[in-house]
Amino acid sequence: MKKKVWIWIGVIVGVLIIFGVAATIVLKMGAQKASSFEEEEMPIAVQKASERELTESILVTGQIVPEGEQKIYLEQEKGEILEFKVEENQEVKAGDPLFIYDSTKLAREFERSVRERDLIKKRAQIEINQMAALDKQIKEAKKKVGRKIDPEAEVIEEVVTQEDVNQLENEKVQMEMQYEGTKSEIEGVQETINDLDAQIKAMTVVSKIDGIIVKIDPNVAKTEMGSNEPVVHIISSEPFKVIGTMSEFDAVKIEKDQPVIVRPKVFKDREWKGVVESVSHFPTDEGGGGEYDMMGGGGNVTTYPFKVAITDDTSELRQGFHVSLEVKMGGGEKSLVVPHMAIIDEEESTIIYVLKDGMLERREVTTGAMNDEFIEITAGVVKDELVVVSPYMELYDGMEVTSYDEIE
Repeated sequence: MKKKVWIWIGVIVGVLIIFGVAATIVLKMGAQKASSFEEEEMPIAVQKASERELTESILVTGQIVPEGEQKIYLEQEKGEILEFKVEENQEVKAGDPLFIYDSTKLAREFERSVRERDLIKKRAQIEINQMAALDKQIKEAKKKVGRKIDPEAEVIEEVVTQEDVNQLENEKVQMEMQYEGTKSEIEGVQETINDLDAQIKAMTVVSKIDGIIVKIDPNVAKTEMGSNEPVVHIISSEPFKVIGTMSEFDAVKIEKDQPVIVRPKVFKDREWKGVVESVSHFPTDEGGGGEYDMMGGGGNVTTYPFKVAITDDTSELRQGFHVSLEVKMGGGEKSLVVPHMAIIDEEESTIIYVLKDGMLERREVTTGAMNDEFIEITAGVVKDELVVVSPYMELYDGMEVTSYDEIE
């Protein structure tokens, strides 16, 4: 009985050993096949280190506005509008009259003041003539002072004394003082005339810019505090511009005169060229407060106003169009670059693997500027060397590579 038990135990152990060996063989074969599959399906990818312009694009949005505009509101103290000199959609030049307030009352005051001034001028002329006559009398009187009178003369001349001369001179002084007062009157009335003339001219409202009349509202509502709507609205005929706001992260990168591509949302697949005209150093009135999602988190961010000048023809654009803008950063000079995927960051160094003569070389490199796709290499790699950009396994210095794909 005991002998049969031991026989069964031996049989069972033998079967287990056979199954274990078979399983090990199967697993090894599977691993080899998987490894072979990976090597066949995922060869090392390499790309040449090349010279490129490191450009970066920043995307923002904005709205098309005119270069300038003029809104003229009703001035109730000037009274009623007598006449409009323009029509909607009419082109105007700076200085062209737009409309005229009723200046009838001012014109009457102006005419009355002119008449008053002319009368005073006539009085001033009389005083000038009187002073001239006194001058003549004084000269003649001075000649006669101290002259001896001939008693046998047929006509006895009047005896002139120094007192007589002094009297004439006093009369002249009084006349000169009177004339100075008259001149002051003329100047005062002339100031009134000038003021009235300026008021009359101000009753004709003129355009301050070259532009187009976009709105005329002759029936604008009147209130005690004045109207909130303009009587006439003019927009500049200069090319349109784009205004908007950008985050503090973009504002520190963008500078004046950087090229911009403007894409109006109403025109698909069309774009206009432009340049950055200004980025304010001062935030919008709202300051911060906009939500800016970054790396999966949220936070407040300050926004800054910007302005873009459109350099292409803007005749097809309209005020108020919403646009997307692509601001081109960098460019100009070329740098030696590699794709970001080629970079391996270690604790104290930056590594790149270079494929040379079928072997991998481990290189420590120095990096510089970058954009979304490439990073500048300032030391460690030369142009046209093949750098590994898509390793499928752990790399090491001196590793032999028999198969690779070169990416253009």
